[in-house]
Amino acid sequence: MAFFEILHPDKNSRARPAPERCRARTGIIHTDHGDIATPVFMPVGTQASVKTLDQADLKNIGAEIILGNAYHLRLRPGENLIAAHGGLHKFINWNRPILTDSGGFQVFSLGRQQRNIATLQHRNTTTLQHNNLAIEQLNTEPIEATGQGKLVKIDEDGVTFRSYIDGSEHRFTPETAIAIQHKIGADIIMAFDECTPDTATEEYVRAAMERTHRWAERSLAEHKRLSSRTESRDPSTRSPGSLDRDDNQQYRQFLFGIIQGAGFKHLREDSAQFIAALDFDGIAIGGESIGYNMEATAQILDWVYPLIPESAPHYAMGVGLSPADLLTAIEHGVDMFDCVAPTRLARHGMVFCHNAGNKFRLNIKNTRYGRDTGPIDAWCDCSTCKNYSRAYLHHLFAAGELTAMRLATIHNLRFMFKLMEETRVAILHDRFLEFKKNWR
Repeated sequence: MAFFEILHPDKNSRARPAPERCRARTGIIHTDHGDIATPVFMPVGTQASVKTLDQADLKNIGAEIILGNAYHLRLRPGENLIAAHGGLHKFINWNRPILTDSGGFQVFSLGRQQRNIATLQHRNTTTLQHNNLAIEQLNTEPIEATGQGKLVKIDEDGVTFRSYIDGSEHRFTPETAIAIQHKIGADIIMAFDECTPDTATEEYVRAAMERTHRWAERSLAEHKRLSSRTESRDPSTRSPGSLDRDDNQQYRQFLFGIIQGAGFKHLREDSAQFIAALDFDGIAIGGESIGYNMEATAQILDWVYPLIPESAPHYAMGVGLSPADLLTAIEHGVDMFDCVAPTRLARHGMVFCHNAGNKFRLNIKNTRYGRDTGPIDAWCDCSTCKNYSRAYLHHLFAAGELTAMRLATIHNLRFMFKLMEETRVAILHDRFLEFKKNWR
């Protein structure tokens, strides 16, 4: 059975500049932990946990796959401990598919944090305290006072960085990033890449892209080596209670390559051609712009679409700040996307609502909702909307109750899943563009 099966391309959604290929499409990704219907939004569980929820919550709201991160899991609790529990699925009690990122974006974030720290050092302590929320939104940790020196150093072989937890030094290469993900045991894993900021010069972006390409080849070679070693092992030779990750793994893992090139058309095209020519199971489009700037995201997807294989799943990394962003990505040929925004916004009282303007969200902390007896959104079928009013959720946030974050997170994620369910139906009936008009 093929890893990815295209079920139906929307006949009314034509691609430019490749008019012979339809962009919006439905499909199925087949893994040994279950099938994934596409297009799919994947909630982020960076540290083996989707914040405020447990696995029963995730199953109840319809999550088909969740994400982990090799960088964070390496630092805590460590891939060896996860392997000792039989892999990430058993460790977290999740029997559905898992995808892990290799940590390339987190390394980029450390470099960005390093620049942020240099700026923040010129501000007083009070100003710094006021920036705590901004720091969280950048997915960084306020460690500028540790005195550990440079946070990250990139060279041809890999990356040396310091832990945001305790300042200890660590080293990632393409080989170690793949080995960690094999030990963790995700169904879908990512090649190690170098993500570049949008403000970088063309010279820097080219060098980083070419290094990403060399790292992609090394990632693929290590993945094949480890997969071959696991597949060739005789199960009868395994010792009872072995803590070797390879002994625990009896299922397939699939590797995605990542296209880089920032905002330079010719570099994105070069990267797309290079990554597409390698034997990856899926194609991801990465970089700072993706998901953060949707106009740029759409343009980049236009550039690379004609150059990547139609038969592979397409993954836009970091898309999902707004529900409408998912539809933009789907229109441009994307099958998979993830974003921390739905859960992070929920923890701050920002909840999605179909009729809340072009950002499709409202601030439930606003006093106007203190006496509102209606659900967050009558369109949504989540347990929060079925059982609780806006006024109650407003009260929970005002009282500082932890339940507020859980109920809001359940809503935001179910909102995204329901949107994808209706999108797949629309594509099957060749009315995706008509459906998308309701989400402007």
